Order: sequence, then C-alpha cells, then structure tokens
Amino acid sequence: MAKRSAAPVAPETLGARQARRSSEIRWLTRLARARRLPLAVTTAAAAVGAALLIWQAATLTGLIAGAFLGHQPLASLAPLVWLLLALIAGRALAIWVGDVAAQAISSGARLTVRQRLVRRVTARGPLALTRESSGELANTLVNGVEELDSFFSQYAPQMIVSALVPGLILLVVFPLDPVSGLILLVTAPLIPIFGALIGSTTTQVTRHQWGLLSRLNAHFLDALQGLPTLKRFGRSARQADVIAHISERYRRATMKTLRVAFLSALALELVATLSVAVVAVEVGLRLLYGSIAFPQAFLVLLLAPEFYLPLRALGAKFHAAASGVAAAERMRAILDEDSDQGVPAARIAVPAAPFAIAFHDVCFRYPGSSLPALDQVSFEAPVGARVAIVGPTGAGKSTLAALLLRFDEPDSGEILVNGAPLREMDARAWRARIAWVSQRPHLFHDTIAANIRLARPDATDEQVRRAATLAGAHDFIQALPDGYATVAGEEGARLSGGQAQRLAIARAFLRDAPLLVLDEPTSQLDPAQDEIITEAVGRLARDRATFVIAHRLRTVMDADLILVMDRGRVVATGSHERLLSVSPLYRELVAATEWEVAV
Repeated sequence: MAKRSAAPVAPETLGARQARRSSEIRWLTRLARARRLPLAVTTAAAAVGAALLIWQAATLTGLIAGAFLGHQPLASLAPLVWLLLALIAGRALAIWVGDVAAQAISSGARLTVRQRLVRRVTARGPLALTRESSGELANTLVNGVEELDSFFSQYAPQMIVSALVPGLILLVVFPLDPVSGLILLVTAPLIPIFGALIGSTTTQVTRHQWGLLSRLNAHFLDALQGLPTLKRFGRSARQADVIAHISERYRRATMKTLRVAFLSALALELVATLSVAVVAVEVGLRLLYGSIAFPQAFLVLLLAPEFYLPLRALGAKFHAAASGVAAAERMRAILDEDSDQGVPAARIAVPAAPFAIAFHDVCFRYPGSSLPALDQVSFEAPVGARVAIVGPTGAGKSTLAALLLRFDEPDSGEILVNGAPLREMDARAWRARIAWVSQRPHLFHDTIAANIRLARPDATDEQVRRAATLAGAHDFIQALPDGYATVAGEEGARLSGGQAQRLAIARAFLRDAPLLVLDEPTSQLDPAQDEIITEAVGRLARDRATFVIAHRLRTVMDADLILVMDRGRVVATGSHERLLSVSPLYRELVAATEWEVAV
C-alpha cells in the first residue's frame, strides 16, 4: 500500500481536496457503522422523532383550525392539547435517546481508533519512532482522537437525520400539496451544493490549522525537554519567541477557520430562508385565491422550515467536525504506513536457552538514508558467549543491537537463534528472554519500585529490593525521602545519571533473562560511578550470554568475541590479543581509550 503524506507537497485543485475529504469521511463513517447497536438506536430515534414532528405539526394544525375556523369550545379541544404536549415530550425523549446513542457511537469509535493507533505506533518499534516528533504523535493520539467526537456524536447522526426527516416530510407534503412538494424537492439540493463548495475551503483551512497545532505541540514539548540546555546557552527567551510566533500563526489560522464557518452559516441560512419564503409566498397566494384549504396550507407552512432545518444543521455540524476530519488524515497516514510489510507472523517457538546467535549477511537501511546502517554483517556467537561490539560513532553498533531486540527487521539476510530464523519467532516472547540495559535508560514519572518492577510486574517487594541490592542501588534508594515509594520524576529528573543506570541494571536483575544486551551503561559517568556500575554489570553478566556495545574498551578486553565495526560492516573479529595484532582500527580505539584514562 502506498504511503500517505500528512501534508500536501503541491497546491491542490478543488476536486483533489474534495476527494481527499470524501475519503476521510468514508473512513470515519465506516468506523461509526461498526457500532451497530447504538447506530440502530440513533436511526430509530431519528425516525421516531421525524414521525412525531409531522404528527405534532398535524395536531397543531387541527387544534388551530378547530379553535379559530371551527369555533369549537376549548373543552372539546382538550384532547388535542394533551396530545400535542405528549408529542412534544415524545420528541424530546427521542432526541435525548438519539444523543445518548450518538455519544455511545463516539466513545466506542474513538476507543477503536486510539487502540489501533497505539498498536500501530508500538508495533513500529523504537527505530521507526526516532524519525517522528513525539509531540506531534502525542497530539494526534490524544487531541486528534478527541477531535473526532464532533464527527461521531454530531455530524454522523445528523447525516441520518438529514436523510430521514426531509424524506418523511416530502411523503406527507406531496399528497397534500404537490406544488409545494415540488418546490421543496427542487430547492433542497441547493443547501448541500453550497455546503460542499464552502466545505472544500473549510477542509483546507482546518487542515492548515491542525498542522500548526501539531507543530506547536511538538515544538513546545521539545522546548520543555531541552529547557536545561536552553538555559545553559541562554536561548530560552528565543524559544519563547518562537513558540509565541507559532501561537500567533495558529491564532490567525483559527480566526480564518471561524470566518469560513460564519460565511458558511450565512450562506446556508440565506438559501434555507429564501426557500421557505418561496414556499410561503406560493402557499399564501393560493390560499388567498382559494385554491388550497387552510389546514393543508398551514401544515405545509409548519413543515417547510423543518424540512430545511436538518440540512442546515448538517452544514453547521460539518464545520464542528472539520478538525476531526483534518486529524483523521494524519491518523490514516500512521495506520497505513508500511502496512504492506508489517511484522512477520510467529511461526515457530522461541528455542530453549542457552542461545547461540548468528548474523548471516544482514543488511539494514533507515528510510531516507543513502547509506546502509548495516551492510552484509555476518558473525557467529557460540552458546553462552560474551560478545563485545566496538567501533567509532555511526558504525552501526546500536542498530545491530536493535535488530537483535526485534525493534525492526533486516532488509535482507538472516538472524538465527540456535539455528532457527529470529524473524519467524514471536517478537514479544523473544524480548521476554532478553534483559536490556541502554546507555540512557528511560525512567517514568512513577515510584522507584514501579520503575524497577517494569521488568516484571508481578514481582514482590522483596524481589524488587533484592534486584536493587544486586545492582548496588538499595542504599541510595533507602536514603531517598520515601525510599522505594519516592517518585523518580519525568525521565528520572530527581536522580543522578549513575542512580538512573543502577535502576536500569536492577530491572535487568529482576528480569533474570538468559540473554543480556548492554549498550555501554558507563560511558556517560564519572570514574567513581563507573566503578560501581561496572561491578554491578559484572554480577549481572555472570552465567548468561551477553552482548555489550562498548565505548570504553577496557570493559570488554576479556570478551569471548569482539566485533570491530566501521561504516555498517564487521571489519574484524576475534579476541583482544588477536585484534591488537591484525586490526589497525581496533588499535586506534584502544589507544584512544588509554588516552582518555590517562587524561
């Protein structure tokens, strides 16, 4: 399936905009139709409400004709009065039931959309998400989905009402007065036509408004996350100016959207009012000349405004739903992206540990990149081996580890686990056999215990404390104000880098998986913290297969197998002693490490 773009790359014709808008509306309509029970209730409520409306108009006509033309006493008209009140109450009840059902459609459809988006985003994996703006994605998954409420709870039910009410009124009016029925039939399409013409402009300006809101969210989140850096470089005021500029553009776009909405409302009201006036004039003239009876004429005049009202309301509610339609385009882009590839279905079980892992001619290229991140990577790691991956920045070390973690799939080649292809195993089951410690672990705005327990949600408090002790974290946790109940802060803001790393290692201890993947957790730490973390990692790596991405080579000199990578390729393999004699690049890396230690 071709990838969809969230923004136009060239000016569009009116027909193109209408086609795209129609496509998004059809997609959203299918989602609404999937909520069959509340949709059936909404339809039934609309039909009952339309029937009661016509009955109410007929009853009011009979009441007025009896009182003013028939000169009937008020006592004899009492049943009609009570019937009229009952019909008004019945219509109110039908409208209420329809609104409740419409809200049920909206809540169910929005839940479905959000679940699909979350599944799609999480299935894409961390490598794909690094190419996205987290603020823009969050805006789509939160605000964008909520913007769909107006479509599902207002616009979609109004489409049903707009189809039922005018149709039923025509069925009543035509037998009573064919001339008025013909006028209603001829003038009715004018409102949808004007609405469609103005709606194309609405879609364009609303789409622009939504894009600015997404950009504002993304930029604001980026500025908040980078606030310490901005403060250190004295650039926080400049970022405030940039946010103010984007906010002003968003304000202007919002005002433009409102102007279009007001223009649309004016046009639809004018067309409807003129159409009702035409009916009133022709009915009045015929009543004056006696060619139509008063009850029929009055009933037609009562029903004529009600005939156009649903069509006018449909145009107004389309403007209310326009933001949701604009957001739907971005949602479909997320759901459709790379949907032809997907994640391979699991066909074989994950083999039992210990693992022997082999890469055979593995290639991987990031979308949009002219150079491969991995190019014909091949090696074999025997059962229980400690494998170190070294090389300069950009050599492909982290990409190799990401493919091992099934964060993405190789473009070509094969990764084998105990001789079986990794891509045919269930990704979740495979990751359950891996303990991963990244270079910059993510800590959530939750308690210390909850952050450790992320590795095993069913772990007891005693198991959490034991993992923290093995990671060298128990003492500093106990010294915190609330111990294990202390909130770490967003991204571990209340902890030092060494403390955050020890919590990540505690997660790995709690995971107790047969395969350990380390993205050198000590590269950003001072020597004192380095020593503490290195001891904890040593305990963690004991008696389990380990892959280590090494930035400080002194930590991997005793590895069973060292892979030297450069520009996406494995240029040398072997032990530390062998590589010193055969690999110039490895000697350079060792020399650089020795110089860092000396400094």
